[in-house]
Amino acid sequence: MKFWTGHLRDDAAPVLVPERFSGGALVFGPLWLAVHGAWIPAALVLAADILIAALPSGPTQAALLLALAIWTGVAGNDLRRWSLRLRGFVLREVVGARDETEALGRLLDRRPELGSRYLAPGATR
Repeated sequence: MKFWTGHLRDDAAPVLVPERFSGGALVFGPLWLAVHGAWIPAALVLAADILIAALPSGPTQAALLLALAIWTGVAGNDLRRWSLRLRGFVLREVVGARDETEALGRLLDRRPELGSRYLAPGATR
């Protein structure tokens, strides 16, 4: 079972963020962060990548790039949560589920008022 944090804002659909390591953030770094709306962390990681790349080539540069990539993978989803908080989302629920669809279902079961706002009229759960 995986855990997901449910972030809510009155004028937006709920956002679910998994509580796990992100392989996408490890491989794609700033691009992954930007795609997930974490613009400030994306810019900072990109700046760090550029600064490290400007160092003379060698084992130190490689180790720093690897360390930054691993850190981004470990912290990627936490950086998403931080960015959501900056945009006015509030962490309201933590749900356990096998996948994101099940996590959304559990979130809507716990907070039925969200279903009327974010499901199409006539849709059933």
